[in-house]
Amino acid sequence: MSKSAWSLSSLLLPSVAFAHPGGDAGGFVHGLLHPFGGLDHVCAMLAVGLWAAQIGGRSVWAVPLAFVGVMALGSALGALGVALPFAEQGVVLSVLLLGVLVAAAVRLPLWLSGSLAGLFALWHGHAHGAEMPAAISGMAYALGFMLATVSLHVAGIGFGLAMQQRLPARVIRFAGAGIALCAVYLAMA
Repeated sequence: MSKSAWSLSSLLLPSVAFAHPGGDAGGFVHGLLHPFGGLDHVCAMLAVGLWAAQIGGRSVWAVPLAFVGVMALGSALGALGVALPFAEQGVVLSVLLLGVLVAAAVRLPLWLSGSLAGLFALWHGHAHGAEMPAAISGMAYALGFMLATVSLHVAGIGFGLAMQQRLPARVIRFAGAGIALCAVYLAMA
């Protein structure tokens, strides 16, 4: 099997991906899989996409872009060991608030929705950086979780836009309520 085919197959088979966690490929794969390993990250990142789709216009790309950009900064802070008070509570709070924003179909000005997404991303990025395994490439790890984040945002946007075309608006709002309920579960866990 060629090296590129092996790398592609390792993305599809998590047990293979973790067999050799060292080096850049291991860092990338760890980062790529990290957001999918936590209900908090999956819910928040899907919610950002849903909310951006709900708001529409330039928010469809600007809100997720703000999230990814500030998440990279938060990750660097976490990897450097810079303390972020109440980071774990901030992650859960972000899931709750994003769920409520979607459930209530809140439409804020672009600068405010981007700023909120950035605040939430700071907590998520810090968690990613702080949880980075020590023996892997930080840059490869960051590229992996940023790609995973973008894919979750795109899934949320795609789902939100598709639902707006085919289903009543309340379906997206129910999805937001479900995300908020996940935050309640996370807070109690």
